[in-house]
Amino acid sequence: MTDLLYSEVEEDLRASVRDLLKDKADAASLLARVETAEGYDLKLWRTLAADLGVAGLAVPEERGGHGASAREVAVVAEELGRSVAPVPFLGSVVLATTALLHTGDREFVGRLAAGSSIGALAVPLSTAPGAGFPSSVTAAADGTLSGRVGTVADASVADLLVVPAAGPDGPGLYVVEAAAATVSELVSFDLTRRVADVVLSNAPAVLVASGPEAASALEEALLFGAGILASEQTGVAEWALTETVRYLKGRYQFGRPVGGFQSLKHRLANLYTDLVLARATARNAADALATGTDVPIAVAVAQARNAPIAVKATEEAIQLHGGIGMTWEHPAHLYLKRAKADELALGTPGRHRARLADLVNLPA
Repeated sequence: MTDLLYSEVEEDLRASVRDLLKDKADAASLLARVETAEGYDLKLWRTLAADLGVAGLAVPEERGGHGASAREVAVVAEELGRSVAPVPFLGSVVLATTALLHTGDREFVGRLAAGSSIGALAVPLSTAPGAGFPSSVTAAADGTLSGRVGTVADASVADLLVVPAAGPDGPGLYVVEAAAATVSELVSFDLTRRVADVVLSNAPAVLVASGPEAASALEEALLFGAGILASEQTGVAEWALTETVRYLKGRYQFGRPVGGFQSLKHRLANLYTDLVLARATARNAADALATGTDVPIAVAVAQARNAPIAVKATEEAIQLHGGIGMTWEHPAHLYLKRAKADELALGTPGRHRARLADLVNLPA
């Protein structure tokens, strides 16, 4: 195992992303944006994707990227979790790009890595690693696709759809220009990450992988997504603890800071130990993805542990903020919704625990 501590390069990347998000995605801006129909901040995304190079972080240099690893991608995800910025990072960088990287494609990977296009992987957001190849979309003999996929993350702002489809000769992974599909945004529980239904009707498509290669590319994308999501959940939990501590230090009752009461100190201490555990499992998953060592086990452990921690931390944040935490004007509800949505995304904790049991040969 390599060193799980953040490297100097990773800390520099974190500082750049955090400074940008602090300036462009503060709480007031975030609350104002989720009230609008457009939802996503595509101007911020262009800065992240192209100027900071986030879109091509884990793409090899020979395919148009920066040649970094999953560890750097995880650092960005952690910072995006701290801000719940409404950008299509998960759908484009984590899922769609990773799926294409495990094929022989260069054209579409290059577009996504440069930040000139946004991608989305056309599977339901709840799809877990190991779920098998979907059959809701079929490919005709002429290569066109027809079918419907529900609750696709970031599809409403995507230019490219990476679509798993059942073809005449078995499974295939296709790329469809989003303009050739009907994309209907749904009312999302998480206002900072939208989902949409995608309907394809004889849509022109480009086959980028077929047979076992297509199935493997999809599985690798789902594994990568679940592993990186653990870092996002760590960022959500960190924001909840940091903001709650800050609030309780400044809130007085009976002439003393509320944070000085022993019962609240104990609750905060429990949250802190949970956060330390979450960061350790998330870093282990990111390192496993970077090195290719015990990836399914590390990802299952991280998701089984971090999803409940993020939910607990955000629930405690709302309760310990008192009345203000229950209002729409405070951003705490956005973090709770992100944590709850992430708990279902790419497999529930129960699903990952069951998968972990199979991986390590535990009896049912």
